Amino acid sequence: MKARIHITLKNGVLDPQGKAIQNALSALGVSGVEDVRQGKYIEVKLGEMDEAKARETVERMCRDLLANTVIENYSYELAS
Repeated sequence: MKARIHITLKNGVLDPQGKAIQNALSALGVSGVEDVRQGKYIEVKLGEMDEAKARETVERMCRDLLANTVIENYSYELAS
């Protein structure tokens, strides 16, 4: 089973990397970009085939290591 994990900053948290990307896009002549928020994408291959157990494992990984839940949100999808 594979977990596809998306981690993004919570609304209201300053995103200097997103701002740098927005400025670079503007410098390249890309117009109409009002805001950029950057995040992380992580794929994890799990040996677990039971979906409930896989979700439990991914939740633990996200809470305990992958995401700083004070300033970040996370979501994930499981695929076999």
